[in-house]
Amino acid sequence: MSLGSFFFIFILLPLVTPDCPSPCRCAINIVDCMSTSLTDGTIPLSFSSSTEKLFLNNNYLTFIPKGLFDNLHNLQAVYLRGNPWECTCNILYLRSWLQWQDNRTLYRDVVCSTPAHLQGRIITYLSEDEIISTCQSWYCGVALVAQICLFVFVLVQAILLLLVVFYICRFQRIAKEARRTMVDVYENMDLWESARKNSID
Repeated sequence: MSLGSFFFIFILLPLVTPDCPSPCRCAINIVDCMSTSLTDGTIPLSFSSSTEKLFLNNNYLTFIPKGLFDNLHNLQAVYLRGNPWECTCNILYLRSWLQWQDNRTLYRDVVCSTPAHLQGRIITYLSEDEIISTCQSWYCGVALVAQICLFVFVLVQAILLLLVVFYICRFQRIAKEARRTMVDVYENMDLWESARKNSID
């Protein structure tokens, strides 16, 4: 960015517009969020549709929310350098937007910080396969965790089922023994009663 552009910004910054998103500074058609410690969770979700220049450089952004630039039809340039861009699934929107820009040389300093095998690569020139491969790796990890959780769940269910069957069988055995004991008691009582009658006779 030229010295003249910086001078132009600082002259106009005092003319703050009412819809300027926090913590940015705004002038006519310019939104300056440079060095405001923006993160993925604090970046404004929208900007004025009249925005022509947007400064997001020197923050802590790892991706741009999907659709953030779509309604900025007057946008001429976005300054993005100095952010720790994470070139995984979430970077696909930014890459797509950059590839539609006429002046790609403006974005040669927008490079990946992670993952390690893409570190230093210019986001504009990343292939979709390179990014999707990181997505697949992430999904594989999630799928593995899901499968392990499912296996543990099924195992717990099987153990509970075995315990239920065990206690049902045990209860049936105890009930059977109790019935046999009662039958023996009644038989002994009958024998005792018969013996008592015989002794009386």
